[in-house]
Amino acid sequence: MFLRELKQPVESLRNVGPALASKLGRLGIGTIAELLTHYPRDYEDRSAFVPLSRFTDKNPVHTLAQVVAHEWFGYGAMRTLKIRVRDESSEAVLLCFNRPFLEKSLPLGSRILIHGKFQFRYGEIQSSAFEAEVHREGSDPLPGLLPLYSLTDGLTQTALRKLIRRALEMYGRRVENELSPELIAARALMAKAEALRAIHFPSSEAEKSLARTSLAYEELFHFQLGIALRIQARKLQSVERKPIQGILGRRLLERLPFSLTPDQSKVLEEIQADMDRPQPMARLLQGDVGSGKTIVALLAALRAVERGSQVAIMAPTELLARQHAATAAKLLEPLGIRLAFLTGNVDDAFRPPLLKALSSGEVDIVLGTHALFSPDVLYRNLRLVVIDEQHRFGVAQRGALYKKGDIPDLLMMTATPIPRSLALTLFGDLAVSSIRSLPPGRRPVITHLAKEGNEAKVYKFVDSLVSQGRQAFFVYPLIEESEKAELKNVQNMAAFLAKKIYPRYTLGLLHSRLKEDEKREVMDAFIEGKIQILVATSLIEVGVDIPNAAVMVIEHAERFGLSALHQLRGRIGRSGHQSYCFLVYSKEIGEEAVQRLKALYSSTDGFALAEEDLKIRGPGELLGTAQSGALRLLIADPLRDFELLKSARAEAFSLVKEDPSLLFPAHEVYRRIIENKATPREP
Repeated sequence: MFLRELKQPVESLRNVGPALASKLGRLGIGTIAELLTHYPRDYEDRSAFVPLSRFTDKNPVHTLAQVVAHEWFGYGAMRTLKIRVRDESSEAVLLCFNRPFLEKSLPLGSRILIHGKFQFRYGEIQSSAFEAEVHREGSDPLPGLLPLYSLTDGLTQTALRKLIRRALEMYGRRVENELSPELIAARALMAKAEALRAIHFPSSEAEKSLARTSLAYEELFHFQLGIALRIQARKLQSVERKPIQGILGRRLLERLPFSLTPDQSKVLEEIQADMDRPQPMARLLQGDVGSGKTIVALLAALRAVERGSQVAIMAPTELLARQHAATAAKLLEPLGIRLAFLTGNVDDAFRPPLLKALSSGEVDIVLGTHALFSPDVLYRNLRLVVIDEQHRFGVAQRGALYKKGDIPDLLMMTATPIPRSLALTLFGDLAVSSIRSLPPGRRPVITHLAKEGNEAKVYKFVDSLVSQGRQAFFVYPLIEESEKAELKNVQNMAAFLAKKIYPRYTLGLLHSRLKEDEKREVMDAFIEGKIQILVATSLIEVGVDIPNAAVMVIEHAERFGLSALHQLRGRIGRSGHQSYCFLVYSKEIGEEAVQRLKALYSSTDGFALAEEDLKIRGPGELLGTAQSGALRLLIADPLRDFELLKSARAEAFSLVKEDPSLLFPAHEVYRRIIENKATPREP
């Protein structure tokens, strides 16, 4: 039986009642499989004694001691037990806050095993964070490496260890391997049942390391096997490609007031080659902010339109969708391209005729938001789907739009470069194109760090630029005051800046709670130069292209992620004017925030910053909820296990190339997993 087929509820284990099951449920544990894959987050080394006299902040005590006294201090509800203990080196006290039951559990004169962090306070060695139990003759006081798990209220490490040990004894020994015997031998991996036991209760560091490698490799292999099979299935799909001359694309290029960069030209060639093959395209286009992805997407769209097909271009916000629609109208309508704009805010009177035009084929390219995949939206011949800022959509949302077409080409775009290790996992079935170079004439944005209290100097610098005709952004993390955090907000700061700092300029306010027509009015006024300073939330992170904006101030910068800060900074520096970004940070700032701000200060390269962000936050947080849900890795880490990932990918792709239907006897285990739908965490 495969591990993920162990669907028995945790209540099937001895001594697990509704109360304990409820606590486990808060950790996402409801079945035996989920319990056994609740892997340790760390380990505690209890392989040697550390006496009371050798305590340090980093060195927990692990000793056998005798209970010499029970004492109490405090009164009423605050009355607290204090147990005095002595080992061969010294004497100490255990402060038993909210644990009066230890008076009976650790009786006077008993010999107990203690593990915990101690410190010297009030003239004695003491601890309030400890584990202690009566030592029974014959039991091992040096258990070696003990697992440390993520917990929830009311659940202790000891209780969870006992539960997992019980599950291993009852079910773990029967777990089948999920890799072929040949691959296990070739990679010198552990059998699945043994690896499962060793990851929870290793006998040594070496065994723990091998168990983790075995489980991580298996997880990555199956992830890559799923990707390889999807690519193979796509190759079997056939798409009719009508021969075209590429006339529309050439006409657009002739109309452009600039030439494509070498990177843009290279990427466009890759996309056009995909769109001329008899198999559907599946490509990820990544490029730094301002690198020119949109024009490449429009040129790809023209190739589809020239074949008589329809194109859907989806963006995550109406602000960004409207920006794309304005660009498309300016560049494509003179070529005779029929455009439409569809969001959830389209007036009820206009929606029916728009949908009718889409379904009858009277629209060539439709641009919009999530509304593009609404149930009542039908297309006559959707053959190219373009998804911008793809990381803001979930897998189901992207799939819903894709299914509106008949085996359409798929082009996903992102201005947040994907680190290679994540690209091989989350987007392993997509070809990847990258635009690294910026259009000529752009100057790198100069970034400054300013500590809270020095805002006056920053405001003065902004004034000097705005007085020269430039425009400015001020960005804040909140819309209005919050009881939970003492942070500046856009509403109060817009009023303060307008009245006290910049009374001679026109300021605008932009945030997500404004109605769409209000947002549009503010942005139009800013684009036209009627507003000199825009005070906003991170709503402007995408979809804002104001070449005249040359300075941005981000206050409470430590509250933003590295990717968001880089995206925000990308709203400026879009012309030949030198641009400046000021990151104003609070006096109390965490180490991770310091790392983020230093990284942004040191680099304007989005690809380098993406790798740094992965190191700081890890894959789950970096991707966010929508996408980390698709990257359901339980023990493998794409960054730490990158070499394992590459090896697993090569092995999986080689296997599918040799045996695309998994019919060889040696591959029976993989066929069974897929047929039984027991694939570990399908990508």
